[in-house]
Amino acid sequence: MRFRMDVPAQILNTLITCLPNESKDLLNKNGIIIATTAWKPSLFNYASYCKFLSIREIYLMIRYALETRQLITSQFLDFDEYLLLQEMLKMFMRQISSLKSLDYYVGISRIIKLPFTSFPGAKDCMTNLSILSCDSNICSEFFYQLSQICHNVQTLTIIIENIVSNGLTDLISMQRNLKHVTLIAAYGSEKGWVRLITSLSKIPLNLTKLEIFGIDAKIPLICLNTFIHLRQLTLSFDDTNAFIDFHNLQHVKYPQLRILKFQYAFPKVEMLIKFLEINGKDLTQLYVGCHDNLLNLTVAKLCPNLKKFCSRFMRNELETLMTVFNGCQSLESLKLKCGAGNLKESEMLDVVSKYSPKNFHELKIDNDTESELSPVELESFFINWMDRTPHQPISFILVGDRFISSYRNMEVIENYVRLGVVKKFGTEMYDES
Repeated sequence: MRFRMDVPAQILNTLITCLPNESKDLLNKNGIIIATTAWKPSLFNYASYCKFLSIREIYLMIRYALETRQLITSQFLDFDEYLLLQEMLKMFMRQISSLKSLDYYVGISRIIKLPFTSFPGAKDCMTNLSILSCDSNICSEFFYQLSQICHNVQTLTIIIENIVSNGLTDLISMQRNLKHVTLIAAYGSEKGWVRLITSLSKIPLNLTKLEIFGIDAKIPLICLNTFIHLRQLTLSFDDTNAFIDFHNLQHVKYPQLRILKFQYAFPKVEMLIKFLEINGKDLTQLYVGCHDNLLNLTVAKLCPNLKKFCSRFMRNELETLMTVFNGCQSLESLKLKCGAGNLKESEMLDVVSKYSPKNFHELKIDNDTESELSPVELESFFINWMDRTPHQPISFILVGDRFISSYRNMEVIENYVRLGVVKKFGTEMYDES
């Protein structure tokens, strides 16, 4: 733990070593004492090899070092933070020949005021920027300057606040190769959502991946009908009310859509069924975080080419699971919830081993409660899996740590890993699909 706490100061000291002498002089004159060793020229110019830059992480690293007195500074902590960050960014702009990724998620007002896009070398540094993450409320001047510098952003992530700077849509409209946009709602940002989504829909974009993560925002989903080149659409909302406008999408055809994700709430089933009647046949991945038996039965009928499916089945719905296996013969991966009214693990495993399609090779189990599965039942599943024809190893993925708490079950899994029955065994976080 001590080593990890020392890491920010070690990294910062290394970066300070890379600073030009004029920056070190400026810091010294303002009461930030640079160690004698830091004045020696660095044998390796670490800053010039940086391709991914997170301004927030640099700021937090500086703040931690100053607050813990790992650097001797003046009494004006806010100014010292600003000055150190300014000189760091000047160095990066001069020394990085081609920055690939910039994370300008700030959340701190004094960072927003740093005009680093106008620093010497910024134009050359950011011309080939391909990944950008930022807040929507950064001053318009930043977005205007960036729109003059870089036109090749391919992946854009925006934290949407209630304020959307005027220059943001100008920046987006200047991108020639923008393919992937992720929009994340800050709390109480409904006005910002509406403004940004409406503006985006008016820009001729050929997006292939759109991810929207909302909290309480109700956005005009009708604006999404312009993005007809999407291959992946993720709509992640906590409340079904966020989908009140989904009726405007239920009849829209997305010819290239292959991946559809509803991580938590989802639209009214009748609307979603209409959507799947038009787009379900071409889907290869479908993720539905909540339960609906009619929807699962519909998936079996309308989505024959699914390779990955995430859903919930109640304890009395084993036949529905069999129907999904029968209707989705291309299925390779399935993520299911077990326990607390969901499918019983032992019964689910029995159905998977006997009825899953021949190409099926990955099972993800998400337990809401402590696992009820006995080692005997688990071993029975692996024995049945070995007897399948054609036989191929299975990837056995556990979500969370409910299952792992059983030491004897872990011994069974490890044994079948050694035997080659389990190709991959691992865990993942709850929010991963």
